[in-house]
Amino acid sequence: MERPVNDQELLDLLRAGDRGALARAITLVESTRTEDRAVAARLLGLALPYSGHAMRLGITGIPGVGKSTLIDAFGRLAIATGYRVAVLATDPSSARSGGSILGDKTRMEELSRSDHAFIRPTPSSGFLGGVARRTQETIVLCEAAGYDLILVETVGVGQSELEVDRMTDLNILLMLPGAGDELQGIKRGIMESADVIVLTKAAHNDRTLYLNARNTLHNAVAFLPARESGRHPDVLLTDAMTGQGLSDLLEHVRLLHAADTTSGYIQHRRQGQNIGWMHHALREGMIERLMQEPGTAEQLAALEQRVKASAISPFQAANEVLERFRKGGEPLP
Repeated sequence: MERPVNDQELLDLLRAGDRGALARAITLVESTRTEDRAVAARLLGLALPYSGHAMRLGITGIPGVGKSTLIDAFGRLAIATGYRVAVLATDPSSARSGGSILGDKTRMEELSRSDHAFIRPTPSSGFLGGVARRTQETIVLCEAAGYDLILVETVGVGQSELEVDRMTDLNILLMLPGAGDELQGIKRGIMESADVIVLTKAAHNDRTLYLNARNTLHNAVAFLPARESGRHPDVLLTDAMTGQGLSDLLEHVRLLHAADTTSGYIQHRRQGQNIGWMHHALREGMIERLMQEPGTAEQLAALEQRVKASAISPFQAANEVLERFRKGGEPLP
């Protein structure tokens, strides 16, 4: 019989640097088993006082822009300067099978061999926004384990920036000149969520193309509202294979983070993120409680058949479930 999880013991192990314990802790908070929920909540409560010290960076961009390659090189450089690096990478899950490749450790082969790095590939499991469902909780656990640079890699571009922006301190948007990315400068949702824009693979392509793209992006962001920090993003050139521009990128984000910490902006930002985290947990818990009400599954099955037959609209069907819960559900304890 599997021994019950002891939350304090697990915390002590991950605080002592046991990467296996950290992996088990993350698996626990990702679990959908009802019996694991209470233990995970206690573990997070114990871990929270030991978190909050890390620099949290979001890494996003279109597929093929080189996110994993840049993280591998950037993470190794950060470790060489004294950081302990945790990479939280999200792989898209198949809508058909539910499976995921989880190949980030292969793509970050050199970084994964470092004793000062922890790489956690997690399937998105249908969770929208380009990040995994429990990324925010995982950040807390990694910080409690002593990792002081957290890199959150998203599955792509679009909604990803908005979601990762809700859990990181700075958002790094990777782009490729010539792929239409320069024109994304006029798309507010993407550009307004970036703290730094990085043009990748610069050493392997036409330098004039990159310089022109940097100027185009620089001019585009000047017409957009500043970030809440009061800044517009700078545009940097990098090449992960040669190391070009990586030191500049690391120094740039360190200076931004230090300035935001000194001004109190990081504390303000994280307070808002924690409120959002609370509301997300509340919505999730309410839906779970609704689905556990006796008769809900049967009512849903019947309503699905009526929706299929166009006998009722999806909105009416959803309202019937909610009305039943409002009128007949037991009050929350």
